[in-house]
Amino acid sequence: MSKSQVFRVIFQNESEVFEVYARQIFQSELWGFIEVEEFAFGERSQLLVDPSEEKLKSTFEGVKRSYIPLSSIIRIDEVEKEGAAKVSEVKGSNVKPFPMPPV
Repeated sequence: MSKSQVFRVIFQNESEVFEVYARQIFQSELWGFIEVEEFAFGERSQLLVDPSEEKLKSTFEGVKRSYIPLSSIIRIDEVEKEGAAKVSEVKGSNVKPFPMPPV
């Protein structure tokens, strides 16, 4: 009866938007960060290979936990099942970081 939770985390990293799936996310002890653990990637049994998913797999290979700044987070969704991770280019000014007060 215990169903494993899966979260889709969409965040901006420089000029790219990453969409990854993870089983654990929570507020970090580091102020202003979200911790993402247990990244989930699709099975490799598919005949077609998605280059953006392969890029994310290699980027997060060996990563136990990732700290993502709150200002980079676009959206976090709890989903039924994991999907394909992807990287997309930021086009125009559709994605902007949340405004922060000057320090």
